[in-house]
Amino acid sequence: MKRITLALSLCWIVVIQTPAFAHETSMTESPQTAPTSSGFESWKSQFRTRALTGGIDPRIFDAAFRDVTINERTIELDSSQAEFTKTVGQYVGRLVSDERVALGKQKLRSLRPTLAEIERRYGVDGRVVLAIWGVETNFGGFMGGTSVIQALATLAYDGRRRNWAERELIAALTILQSGDTHPEDMEGSWAGAMGHTQFMPTSYLAYAVDFTGDGRRDIWSSDPSDGLASTANYLRNYGWRKGQPWGVEVQLPANFDYATADIRANRPVSYWNSRGLRGLDGKPIPNYGSAGIWTPAGAGGPAFAIFPNFFVIKRYNNANTYAMAVGHLGDRIMGARDFQASWPTGARALTRAENTQLQTLLTRRGFDTKGIDGKVGPNTIAAIRAFQRAQGLTPDGFPSLTLLQRLR
Repeated sequence: MKRITLALSLCWIVVIQTPAFAHETSMTESPQTAPTSSGFESWKSQFRTRALTGGIDPRIFDAAFRDVTINERTIELDSSQAEFTKTVGQYVGRLVSDERVALGKQKLRSLRPTLAEIERRYGVDGRVVLAIWGVETNFGGFMGGTSVIQALATLAYDGRRRNWAERELIAALTILQSGDTHPEDMEGSWAGAMGHTQFMPTSYLAYAVDFTGDGRRDIWSSDPSDGLASTANYLRNYGWRKGQPWGVEVQLPANFDYATADIRANRPVSYWNSRGLRGLDGKPIPNYGSAGIWTPAGAGGPAFAIFPNFFVIKRYNNANTYAMAVGHLGDRIMGARDFQASWPTGARALTRAENTQLQTLLTRRGFDTKGIDGKVGPNTIAAIRAFQRAQGLTPDGFPSLTLLQRLR
């Protein structure tokens, strides 16, 4: 594609405060269209009118869409994403491998001055910025090789995510119009996530920064500085507390009431200390503000005191396991040990179909999950705990295969 060097004034900018990643964005689905070249050209013509009405210069649009066709791989991945059934321990172990920790320590040494300046400017610890970089692209090792314009155009035309994808496309075109990058350099994942830390275009417009001072917010460069600083700016916006952990592994007393273990519970640390919870060193849990207790593998695995920074990480990707992996990787890079309690062996996560069956059986037995959707949330956990109490079991609320077999 021909490189665009136009620096045009922006009369319209879309800023949607969504998480940085496509898979975390809420989308309205439209009827799916069978992909054909003629159909794609018709959609592109209609979208061009909407984009130009929204303030995109026709030269920018035409250069960005030159030679853009349907990306069959994007359609394939979008329509048949694999169901992940890894346990928390397996998921975290894969993302926080010894190899990744070692590479993270190398990056820490080489980027120490940059990370120190990022901390000073944005008030966000370098360890969490490094960890997000490591989890997302293995420290820039693979940032995706798909044209962002092509990926998002394919998703918009395909129909299931049209409204969302067109918003992201307008944002991507706005980025090109600003001169921050060029069409041939705007590459990312099959779903349009870009750069070292995989920003979606709308998140880029909201939070990307020119840390290096070269006049461009270049999150694709071989120099990761703009990408890392942009991630810090994102986390700062959502309330990161510098110098505080995401959570700490804790020891539970023998008589611990698992019914009080709630990751959302905002209780003073003094509450947990008064009930016999302790850090791994046997001392009271440090006071980093309100805390919840999380037992991600139930009574048979590690336990954690969860602090506010955990939920800031979740604004980047709204999954508890993701936040734990990022937090733990950052800690390990800074020299912390691996978790001390063992994860259950021989266990596996339930599939969505099994979770649906679990909810169905619980509800039939009088333990209402308040909906049957295959997603284990607070209502399902409460129903599991009620069933466990009725059966004389430890009420940890954990949806295990053993529990499902008992219900059957």
